[in-house]
Amino acid sequence: MAVVFAGAFGVGHAVGPVGAPAPAGHTADGAPAHEPGSAKGGKKTDAEPPGGLQVSENGYTLALDENRLDAGRDRALSLRVLGPDGEPVTRFETVHDKKLHLVLATRDLSTYRHLHPSLDEDGTWSTSADLVKAGDYRVFADFTPDAPGAEPLTLGADLAVTGDYEPEAVPAASRTATVDGYEVTLTGGLEPGASGKVRLSVSKDGEPVTDLEPYLGAYGHLVALRAGDLAYLHVHPDGAPGDGTTPPGPAVAFHVEAPSAGTYRLYLDFKHDGKVRTAAFTAHAGAKPAAGAAAEAEKGTEEGGNDHGDGHAH
Repeated sequence: MAVVFAGAFGVGHAVGPVGAPAPAGHTADGAPAHEPGSAKGGKKTDAEPPGGLQVSENGYTLALDENRLDAGRDRALSLRVLGPDGEPVTRFETVHDKKLHLVLATRDLSTYRHLHPSLDEDGTWSTSADLVKAGDYRVFADFTPDAPGAEPLTLGADLAVTGDYEPEAVPAASRTATVDGYEVTLTGGLEPGASGKVRLSVSKDGEPVTDLEPYLGAYGHLVALRAGDLAYLHVHPDGAPGDGTTPPGPAVAFHVEAPSAGTYRLYLDFKHDGKVRTAAFTAHAGAKPAAGAAAEAEKGTEEGGNDHGDGHAH
């Protein structure tokens, strides 16, 4: 058994700009925190940097109770969000039906978990997670503090899951994904520095699914991560259940803000027949990266050492 080290520090410099600290996530009503470019997904004049690259932002800090766990099922995971006064935050706004969205992903993007922990009175969020695959994980907390002037935030911290580990290559880009007998088709694309629209259509046994069930305030929930540094993109659903215009399938539309050229992994959570399923896609913004580009980025990380420290707080 080999011990996995929480490495991969400094990759953000090799992949793209992260910019100055700025709010991430969504507003309380589900709208973008900032206007995502033109109505047709044109270039943005003041690009908002992605979230998840910093462990601290706007005075708030993501604190994992344990940053190292053994691989296995039902592993206990707990964390706190510390406020500007250094104390745990206990009041959060409800956004997309939850007060905090917790996402876990391995650095090679082969494992993805979207969890909703419970909050104790002392400000501790707790949940169990299936971490059967060892590796270097990034933990994302997407939330909005219930405080005057507080903005939506997505903070990220590193978690090492120890065990026998062999990293996987990111799958090739594809327009279709299958899960539990469902086929999901992706249309639209990502463009660097633009807010574009993508549509994901769900079918089963060759027939379109027209009775998707609401999940987190929409007919689907999409998380997009940038390969290399796992930047957490701003993704906003187009329409909502019960608004009189958004049908319950087969297509679910999203506005996705790609901050740079590169490879991205998209994870669609959708609910049907009472169960939530996840379909995963690989997509490229701009030209497809040349062969060996990822290896060069990794080489640069090794040569650069641990200059960024834990949590990638820039």
